[in-house]
Amino acid sequence: MAKDRYLEPYRQWAKHHGTGFEVTLWANPAAQSLRFEVFCQMCALAGKRILDAGCSRGDFAAYLVENNIQFSQYIGIDGLDDVITYGQQRDLPRCGFICGDFLRNSQLLRDNHPQVICISGTLNTMSDQQVIRVLNAAWDAASESLLFNFLSNLAGPAAPTQTKPARRLHTLRLLKWAATKTGRVTYRQDYFNAGHDATILMTKHGPK
Repeated sequence: MAKDRYLEPYRQWAKHHGTGFEVTLWANPAAQSLRFEVFCQMCALAGKRILDAGCSRGDFAAYLVENNIQFSQYIGIDGLDDVITYGQQRDLPRCGFICGDFLRNSQLLRDNHPQVICISGTLNTMSDQQVIRVLNAAWDAASESLLFNFLSNLAGPAAPTQTKPARRLHTLRLLKWAATKTGRVTYRQDYFNAGHDATILMTKHGPK
């Protein structure tokens, strides 16, 4: 079995259907955009060096540019050549795209000295052990903040049944993990009516 099977659902979609929006495995562009909006509400990204781990086609970079978020630098990393090529061809200002598997090579998270590392949707096809490994590496690599979302197992009763390849993660465990790293943790699960998605912001520095 491939060591990078967490990439396989994306790889198979790209192979058979190309690099359209559906390769992200998000339900629809509106849901993706709302998650990006929450990121920008929770963390001041203007002037920051941003690393997007699991960037796919670079949709978050495009969102930042379209909404005039004046970031200093954006680097997107993804394990699929096709989506990285797509991102590069978008020719977005102050944006670069790198093909690589940051789960297997955590140095990729450090190379561009990011202030803020963002992870949107990327954790959903990973095992619990892989999730923690990525989050530990990202927390160590970011000089200021780590911002990530995931499908919450504390979803409300109206939440849709989650189907493979994505899966819900144990929310309280992730919150406990975050709290062991920093006392500056922000949590949101209010942006979808059914509460099926959650976002955590962890910050390293602040008023004492």
